[in-house]
Amino acid sequence: QVQLEESGGGLVQTGGSLRLSCVVSGLTFNNYAMGWFRQAPGKEREFIAAIAALSWSPSSTTYAVALKGRFTMFRDNTKNTVYLQMDRLKPEDTAVYYCAADFRRGGNWAATSRYAYWGQGTQVTVSS
Repeated sequence: QVQLEESGGGLVQTGGSLRLSCVVSGLTFNNYAMGWFRQAPGKEREFIAAIAALSWSPSSTTYAVALKGRFTMFRDNTKNTVYLQMDRLKPEDTAVYYCAADFRRGGNWAATSRYAYWGQGTQVTVSS
């Protein structure tokens, strides 16, 4: 059974930082690309970043242009875990944050439809 479990969300003040974790089980982690998305109330799920599978290209990471520079995604393949480091947080970053996994190469990494597996999400709230 494939499971993706996010953690690390919470309440933080504007300008603060959080690091989200996503622990993956039930699949061969090194063969899967991972993505982070977020969804604010009343809005569509939004792409944040994606990182290639270790077996493809270890250093390949893609970011949403608007978030690059404040958000950093990385993976620890020894722990089957992917992280999202979020710095200089703003109230508009408030959302539920999800991780996702897929084994296929290519395609649009920003599309929710390309990911086979999803976590349940973790809430991030940034106070002004």
